[in-house]
Amino acid sequence: MCDFLFTKQTFLRITLFNFFVFYSLGSLSAQEISTYAHAELIKKHINNLAADKMKGRGTGSREINRAAKYIEKYFEKYKLKPLGSKGYKQPFIAKVTKVVVKDSLRKANNLIGFLDNNAPYTIIVGAHYDHLGLGKQGSSKDSLPEGKIHNGADDNASGVAGLLELARYFSQNDVKENLNILFIAFSGEELGLLGSKYYVNHPVIPLDKISFMLNMDMIGRYNAERGVGVGGFGTSDKWPSIFEGVETDVKFFTDNAGSGGSDHGSFYAKGIPVLFFHTGDHPDYHKPSDTSEKIDSESEAKIIDFEIRLLLNGMKENKLNFTKVN
Repeated sequence: MCDFLFTKQTFLRITLFNFFVFYSLGSLSAQEISTYAHAELIKKHINNLAADKMKGRGTGSREINRAAKYIEKYFEKYKLKPLGSKGYKQPFIAKVTKVVVKDSLRKANNLIGFLDNNAPYTIIVGAHYDHLGLGKQGSSKDSLPEGKIHNGADDNASGVAGLLELARYFSQNDVKENLNILFIAFSGEELGLLGSKYYVNHPVIPLDKISFMLNMDMIGRYNAERGVGVGGFGTSDKWPSIFEGVETDVKFFTDNAGSGGSDHGSFYAKGIPVLFFHTGDHPDYHKPSDTSEKIDSESEAKIIDFEIRLLLNGMKENKLNFTKVN
């Protein structure tokens, strides 16, 4: 997740005045709630994307191109229509500004796959697949970062795993939903939300045809005492009714804010309602120690199940009203 504008620490400053706290329905067991996401697939995706051989998926690196091929393979497997200018790829130039480097201008690609339900409106599901590479592009919290692999298992291989699981479910559920779904894996997020900023200025579907955007950034380290944070609750007057009655095995709380240090902020700035899922800060944030064995894939699957139920409710609407949050 990008250390930009509002940081994760800002997101965690929870007050009773800004947050509504919801708890999972204690009377329902995991067996009584139908499951959609597969923990073993989540674990597989994170292990692959955050492996040492990926060298932290720094923007412009050979390894982030390998990560892109991995994501494209699943977009193709799930029969998503390519909507980039080069297949699934939407190329752009990312600029490193947080540190001084010789190669400050780098080639980058958003990856865009479309699930066409022949609907008039579309929702966007997003996550960023870049991270800090070998600690030479800025934002590392390590005292001596250069040359160390910043694996980014939680930030944000966990979000990409969620993206791929949502793509798998909605492409294989044999239901023609009321809305289309545009799946986007963003690059350049760690450099200042560059991929999502580029996308909203070069959309492949007109922004006035977008109902809402759901973003996942760091959803792999669930803490049952804290719960999963859901930002953007104040960005549409429809969210309370969409959340009402949704069953979940995870504890969660909501935050009204639509801006923040991840890609949903780019969409909120364009007047699009958003939801932002995040399991919170931890000592491994932006350090080489953010590795795969620390991910709780079982809990992440439950978070994705929760997201699926919310999306199913949200897709009963044609287009959500946008509310600016003060």
